[in-house]
Amino acid sequence: MKKFLIAFSFCLAGTNIFAQQAPATSMISTSEIGKAVPEALLVKQVEFDFGKIPQGKPVTHIFEVTNTGTSAFKLDNVQASCGCTTPQWDKDATIAPGANANITVGYNAASEGTFAKSITITYNGHQTRQIIIKGEVWKTPATSAPINESLNDLKN
Repeated sequence: MKKFLIAFSFCLAGTNIFAQQAPATSMISTSEIGKAVPEALLVKQVEFDFGKIPQGKPVTHIFEVTNTGTSAFKLDNVQASCGCTTPQWDKDATIAPGANANITVGYNAASEGTFAKSITITYNGHQTRQIIIKGEVWKTPATSAPINESLNDLKN
């Protein structure tokens, strides 16, 4: 019983110590409410599912991004998580506030099975957004269908 009371008192003391700490909250001052973020990139579709695609058939999807900030910026880099995914974008275009840009993402579908690939968009040198493509690649037959010899019998 003595051990139980000692253990209970330690638990109670520990609870009191943690109860005294203020919870971490993010405070926003009233002067910040309603202000536009200087550089903001809105991705209209963050994830795209190709569904089932045949092996060896490359597929592409176009992601549309919008500058919702108050100043123009460029897309500095669009980096795929692996070499089987190829993003393309206009590297020299400046996106004005309210304007749109397209990022075309291709997937080569060489390997059979499910996939999920992430693409990181870097803009203004340090800000990033991430988009994802996914799907399932089904194995195509190695040869064409065999010739049906009985077809000649049907023609006569």
